[in-house]
Formats: sequence, C-alpha cells, structure tokens
Amino acid sequence: QVHLLESGGGLVQAGGSLRLSCVASGSIFAVNNWYWYRQAPGKEREFVAHIHTGGSTDYADSVKGRFTISRAENRLFLQMNSLTPEDTAVYYCNAKKGALRIDFWGQGTQVTVSS
Repeated sequence: QVHLLESGGGLVQAGGSLRLSCVASGSIFAVNNWYWYRQAPGKEREFVAHIHTGGSTDYADSVKGRFTISRAENRLFLQMNSLTPEDTAVYYCNAKKGALRIDFWGQGTQVTVSS
C-alpha cells in the first residue's frame, strides 16, 4: 500500500502562485512514476504533470511553462505560477507502483483561482 496526502491548496487571485505538496508513506520503494492530476467541476479528471524517479518530467500542454513538478524523497511537489481561473480544480497526487502500474491516489486538495 502507498498512502498519499496532499496539502497546499487554497484560494488565490489570477496571476498568483501556489505550491502543492504530497507526502507519500508506505511501500513506496517500487513506485517509479509520480503524477499530479486535477478535476474541475463537471469535468473528468485530467493529467497535469509527471515525474519519473530518474528525473524526467512531462506536462499537459495547458500548464507547460507555468507549472513545475519535483520530488524529494517521499515528497512530491507542484509549483504553480501564473494561475488562471481555468486552473480551478481539485488536485490529486498519484503514484503508479510496479510493473502493473497499480494506482494509488491521495484525497485531493482544492485550488480555486479567482478572476
């Protein structure tokens, strides 16, 4: 089992910044891929950013150049700059474990960007 706990969400004005954190615990030794997803009201959950334990990253087109994913030991981060109201969503930390890429999810943290 892998347990994930997000924090750092909140209310911010357009153009502002937030830094999300996710603390991982449990059997994280076989987790090679770490993700941030988000789900806006009335929409499906969507990919935001990914980091491999080797350091490679990739991003959704909508956040490229504004968001940065990073990881330090058992903590995952998402630095979000130049936020827009379209970034309003619940943000979820995700870990994919092992060859079967078994999914583990956090409970989510709300990000609200006001115009």
